[in-house]
Amino acid sequence: MSTLKLVAACLPLLMAGCATVSTPPRVIELPADKAAAIQQAQQAAAPKQKVFKRKVAIGRFTNETRYGKTFLRDGDADPLGKQASDMLSTRLVDSDQFVVFERPDIAKLEREAAISGPTKLVGVDTLILGSVTEFGRTVQGQTGFLSQTKIQIARAKVELRLVNAKTGQVFFSATGAGSATTETGSVAGYGSQSDYDDSLNDRAIGAAISEVQNSLIQKLKEKPWRTDILSTQGNSVFISGAARQGIQVGDTLAIYRKGKVITSAQSGFDIELPASLVAKIQVASQFGDNETNEGSEATLTSGSMPNATADLFVGEVK
Repeated sequence: MSTLKLVAACLPLLMAGCATVSTPPRVIELPADKAAAIQQAQQAAAPKQKVFKRKVAIGRFTNETRYGKTFLRDGDADPLGKQASDMLSTRLVDSDQFVVFERPDIAKLEREAAISGPTKLVGVDTLILGSVTEFGRTVQGQTGFLSQTKIQIARAKVELRLVNAKTGQVFFSATGAGSATTETGSVAGYGSQSDYDDSLNDRAIGAAISEVQNSLIQKLKEKPWRTDILSTQGNSVFISGAARQGIQVGDTLAIYRKGKVITSAQSGFDIELPASLVAKIQVASQFGDNETNEGSEATLTSGSMPNATADLFVGEVK
């Protein structure tokens, strides 16, 4: 056998012998202390800024369009308005910026409380009132010599108002519009066919809610972050809120005394005068496992704590 033929015959064996061996996957071990691992994960997911989670409830969401009126079955039952209300409630919960309370079905909660025993219903800071003000569907199409297209379009518009639950003042309003389409076509009788698409209604309302929710969330987040004092023990101060409000161990916070509240003769509203600095604290540890029961323990670093804390609150250092 010639040298050239010998090399050609051995070449596949040489290439197989030179095959690259893949590096075995690395095994990443969690820290030995499981509690520490959980705390690290919570801190990584915590907001980078202080977040005041307003307590909100959707007080009313109605259908002001002609669509769906003929389908009303139970007096005030409103499928379109209920759908929009449920969508907005879900989006607010998913944003992790608010504590959302149930109001449209509060009668059901009260009936359940009568069975299970006394319960405590919590008041909210802001009521959200809204309505579906526009809703409609159109069908467009084009027909050629051998081709045909059909486009179904659904459009919706929702309007929201934010109402101060204590005064009844409407302090913000926003409008959101959305649409959804589906297109089918055929050539020489071949292609997709489409009946009435019910999902377009859902998608159009969802798009309108998505547009308005961004403005809504930004407005609700404008209120400066502050929290309250739960208790004091010597130089230790226990405050409401922890990682889910953006409070981290080591943070320096300020304790303020509320300014005097004076009723304006011009507007009729109560106006709170600027607060005064009382002390500074540093967060030492945290407790609680959800947004409704979490808190932080802080140590007094400057100033002094008065015996009465009813007119005090905690805020960021200015």
